[in-house]
Amino acid sequence: MTETKSEKGRVVIVSGPSGVGKSTICKEILRKLDYVYLSISVTTRPKSEEEIDGQDYWFISEEDFRERIDKGLLLEYAEVFGHLYGTPKDKVDEELQAGKVVILEIDVQGAIKARVVFPDAVMIFIFAPSKKDLAERLNNRGREAGEIAEERLNGANAEIAAAWQYYKHMVINEDLQQAVNECVQIIEKTRAKT
Repeated sequence: MTETKSEKGRVVIVSGPSGVGKSTICKEILRKLDYVYLSISVTTRPKSEEEIDGQDYWFISEEDFRERIDKGLLLEYAEVFGHLYGTPKDKVDEELQAGKVVILEIDVQGAIKARVVFPDAVMIFIFAPSKKDLAERLNNRGREAGEIAEERLNGANAEIAAAWQYYKHMVINEDLQQAVNECVQIIEKTRAKT
């Protein structure tokens, strides 16, 4: 890990099960708040047809990922469903020093690690209205085969259990604009306190 501290800015961690709408919510927050920076994670998983390298994720080889670990270039990293995901440290540090609110859209494993570095991080967990809704969202996005989607759905139970232990703010994404507005209000309230 790193000894990085947020001197000026603030870290906001947004997590939730696959398919719950985290990415959409984070992109909407960016559109509403000009002082927010969304950290782009690196991953070893294959890029889908809809995704753009450097915008959705930085898609890199496992060898490159492991080299970044060895050089201490990642704030946090975790293996999720057989692929590595991590947060590049340099850009987060730069944006915090510039006074930005930095959103880390990461899974629960990564959030727990990041919270060690940023104990004052704002923790937001996004829920689907129900497990049935989450299953439908996973199936509708069409990124995973049935077996992987089932694995992600099963993994959601462990993430939800951890959410109650580690996250202060819980947001249900039943209505997208309402969920975005709730997240914006959480960020604005916590930013006002700093």
